[in-house]
Amino acid sequence: MTSNRVVIALGGNAMTGADGSATPEAQRDAIREAAGHVAEVVAAGVQVVLTHGNGPQVGNLLVKNELAAHEVPPVPLDWNVAQTQATIGFTVADELDAALAARGLPQRTAALVTRTLVDGDDPHFAEPSKPVGRFLPRERAERFVSLGQTWEDRGEKGWRRVVASPEPLSVVDSPAIHALAAAGFVVVCAGGGGIPVVDDHVDGHALRGVEAVIDKDLTAAILARDVEADTLVIATDVPNVMVDFGTPAQRPLGRVTVAEVRELAAAGQFARGSMGPKVEAALRFVEGSTPGHAPPPRAVITSLDHIADAVRGDDAGTVLTSS
Repeated sequence: MTSNRVVIALGGNAMTGADGSATPEAQRDAIREAAGHVAEVVAAGVQVVLTHGNGPQVGNLLVKNELAAHEVPPVPLDWNVAQTQATIGFTVADELDAALAARGLPQRTAALVTRTLVDGDDPHFAEPSKPVGRFLPRERAERFVSLGQTWEDRGEKGWRRVVASPEPLSVVDSPAIHALAAAGFVVVCAGGGGIPVVDDHVDGHALRGVEAVIDKDLTAAILARDVEADTLVIATDVPNVMVDFGTPAQRPLGRVTVAEVRELAAAGQFARGSMGPKVEAALRFVEGSTPGHAPPPRAVITSLDHIADAVRGDDAGTVLTSS
């Protein structure tokens, strides 16, 4: 079964060098490789909406904030997300346009700076727990605590900033994304889970950016539903989700149902800090899709070099279906 429209969520490994390098050259090289795989999907006649991680890039901007804090005021985290969305977006657009043209394809890429709505009363704001940026000595961390940031003592490594990671409620710019996709563009959007905004209901319908980060895979699940995709592909650095990971009984998951994966998740099979959010995003997309959707919705978690196979329906990776 080949998809008609697919949302592809690229992991952070697709945005940096193999050794984790985040130099501009390493990032462009990595994005060029990812663009080749995405172009294969477009060449199969599938409409593609592309989203991506931005962890290394935001981390670099936070370091710049730290180093320049005595000269210029640090910019808030929502600004950092917006800046990295724009930088990655135009780079992906350049590389993907080149990959499409090299294959003689007429489609071109549009990058959209995207906002994601969160609840201002989300409990994660009261207890920030998502670590961002690098470790610092206490005396340097205190400078940022005085600016209203939350930092935690992490022992021998030093202090590290923690921020809220609220649940995404909706992708504010979904109508624009849907329109661009329908017009034939490959759309790059919702990078890093989207710029977190809350609706204050002040002076009418007003949105305001907040200091937070959103899990990009959970946003991808909402995005895939909003743009009426029939497949969500979450690209990571392994070909399959594993169960009993790190034990002699370790095995890859192939085609599985939502019910089977929910049971495995309840048994603690998927680590919260790594595969857990990806599995949860896949589950939410399949569970939340419109009943009777044709073709039946599915979600695939696999490595970057298998995404074209996954979209073709070749059972590459871990494939989640409703039944």
